[in-house]
Amino acid sequence: MPIIKAAKKHLRQTIVRKERNLERKKTMRVMIKSIKDLMKKGEKEEAQKLIPITTKAIDKAAKRGIIKKNNASRKKSFIARITQKVKK
Repeated sequence: MPIIKAAKKHLRQTIVRKERNLERKKTMRVMIKSIKDLMKKGEKEEAQKLIPITTKAIDKAAKRGIIKKNNASRKKSFIARITQKVKK
């Protein structure tokens, strides 16, 4: 445990930032999973409606440094790819 006042403050800040980052990451993951689930059920229209929201969540995570830029690009590409597939 920190002893110096500034170190205590830094610890508090770190805890708050970690919680905020984990929440953003969880939101992003849930959105991607919901699109995958909708596509498995064959509800393409619903999945298409979620694409902009999911892309926004991914971009925010990348902007804030939660995930890297190329990782965000891969995730967005994956979303676009799976929503284009039509279940036969």
